[in-house]
Amino acid sequence: MRKFVALLSALVLVTVVAFSAFAAGAAEEPVDDGIRVGVVFSIGGLGDESFNDAAYAGIQRAVDDFGIIFDYVEPDDVAEMEDHQRSFVEAGYDLVIGVGFLQESGLEAVAADYPDAKLAIVDSVVDAPNVASLIFKEHEGSFLVGALAAMMTQTGTVGFVGGMEVPVIHNFQTGYEQGVEYIDSDIEVLINYAGDFGDPGRGKELAISQEGRGADIIYHAAGGTGMGVFEAAEELGFYAIGVDSDQDHIVPGTILTSMLKRVDVAVYDIVADLVEGEFRAGVHEFGVADGGVGTTEFEYTRDLIPDDVIARLDEIKAQIADGTITVVSAHD
Repeated sequence: MRKFVALLSALVLVTVVAFSAFAAGAAEEPVDDGIRVGVVFSIGGLGDESFNDAAYAGIQRAVDDFGIIFDYVEPDDVAEMEDHQRSFVEAGYDLVIGVGFLQESGLEAVAADYPDAKLAIVDSVVDAPNVASLIFKEHEGSFLVGALAAMMTQTGTVGFVGGMEVPVIHNFQTGYEQGVEYIDSDIEVLINYAGDFGDPGRGKELAISQEGRGADIIYHAAGGTGMGVFEAAEELGFYAIGVDSDQDHIVPGTILTSMLKRVDVAVYDIVADLVEGEFRAGVHEFGVADGGVGTTEFEYTRDLIPDDVIARLDEIKAQIADGTITVVSAHD
């Protein structure tokens, strides 16, 4: 009996520690009211050096600044997402964040079933009085990298590789096409979709095909699939453009820039609102004007890009911000 009690106690302790453990780097002393945030990441999980990692960076910053407690899950399948969301709500977490548009249907159901829960979703809009929808003007940031590609191409052909054919990725595509056309309407834009956000082999295959048809710069909005685009660019000697996070370091000198989508800022801001007692449901939108989307600082390619190209890009950015240039969303 003593052995049984000891074993049971150990199991309970392990469960409690696992359930309420801080994420790596969490503050030792949580805030007095023990604010807890649960995050359900998108398919592919952490380590994508893109969308999920950006969300994690925002949460980690909130941990450092506010001492919140947080936990996360990395679903293997879309069907799991709603269950994970519900688990966090039922466990009493103060805020549950679903990362990615694939969380939408699950979060809609959870929001309806738990009207007192505070929820947030990245990259989609859930019209519910307890959900903050964190969305981005991807088309504006993609316009910038499209303009850059058009000014840098030597062949007159550039490419785009998307993950899945869904509205948010169409927004990347259409912004990119508009940016290219703004500079030179004679430049051809090749478009391919992989049908997956986690298939680098398919991404490489599509990039090789586009390079074979003349593309010397290829922009990806494909999550982990985009790693294959980078691999092809390094092997074949063309330029690539990254997405979401700063991916320039992955293949230095080969990735011209990355279209930054500040998921980290959006996630941090909604947690800060929660901590300050100012959580607000509804749409929170981030674009060029407020630094929500943009380009990197060209750390590895500044010497490859002429000064006049950088100056033109800065001018275009300012014109998007002040409304002189209007970039049309794919949703419109």
